[in-house]
Amino acid sequence: MLSYIIKRFLVAIPVLFGVTVFNFLIINLAPGNPVELFVDPTMSQEMIEARKAQLGLNDPLWMQYVSWLNHLLHGDLGFSLSNFTPVQHLISERLGPTFLLMGVSLLVGLLIAIPLGILSATKQYGKLDYLTTGASFLGISIPHFFLGLGLIYIFALELRLLPTGGMTTLGGDGGLWDKVKHLILPVLVLSTGIAGKKVRYVRASMLEIMGQDFLRTARAKGLPEFVVTNKHALRNALIPIVTVVGLEIPMLLGGAVITEQIFQWPGMGMLTIQSIMSRDYPTLMALNLVAALMVLAGNLFTDIVYSVADPRIKYD
Repeated sequence: MLSYIIKRFLVAIPVLFGVTVFNFLIINLAPGNPVELFVDPTMSQEMIEARKAQLGLNDPLWMQYVSWLNHLLHGDLGFSLSNFTPVQHLISERLGPTFLLMGVSLLVGLLIAIPLGILSATKQYGKLDYLTTGASFLGISIPHFFLGLGLIYIFALELRLLPTGGMTTLGGDGGLWDKVKHLILPVLVLSTGIAGKKVRYVRASMLEIMGQDFLRTARAKGLPEFVVTNKHALRNALIPIVTVVGLEIPMLLGGAVITEQIFQWPGMGMLTIQSIMSRDYPTLMALNLVAALMVLAGNLFTDIVYSVADPRIKYD
């Protein structure tokens, strides 16, 4: 297993290099530049060009990329062009809130999806199956921004039970219960989409396994149906489920962009929107690099969990 992990890390190096090249070209070929957003309207064109030259924006793209890559290899992600703060500092502040939101949302979504998917498979074509299927399609279909605004209107504005946004109450103690109250609505939005998709995967995987001969043998030996379903069937149905869960980890970061903006959650998604609006190239490059690392880490995590879920899988 260790040799396989080392090989995966070595393969990730050229992949990350290709991602940085592609992202750098896409970001820098977009119209406009950061200087145009922050200059004084009365500033002369000569002063604007001097400022662009000072930031290195007049250099050829390949020179800008080589300079950025050189700083990256020395552990320097550069300075934000919008507030001149080190990018490492900006991202380190936002990683914690985003991982908290992502982790809780993924956990809640799976805690909903796995039991419902098992029940839907065991009660195939029953009322519970149809109800679960309809609810899963509804969870997939509702856009995050629509569900988020609807929940804010109901629970924050009308019922006044939960805050409209943020991570803590302004002027409050910032304790655990305060953070939990601020987490409820964004977690509900993200976990609804996760559960809606995963219920269908769990149901399909369980239906494929439940007709196998080894389960009929287990029932013939007198094992309780609960043990047959939740131990033997679920264990063998985990492989496709682990696949989609591993892919959900990096995708959740993309979904959090919209959700964090709606609920003003101070995470990576909100920073991404701010960086796009201000054309903050160094911060956008760092955010894309973090997203690429999450994709690679999610795939590696999925492969490792494969061998835990199915001992027959060996990477040696």
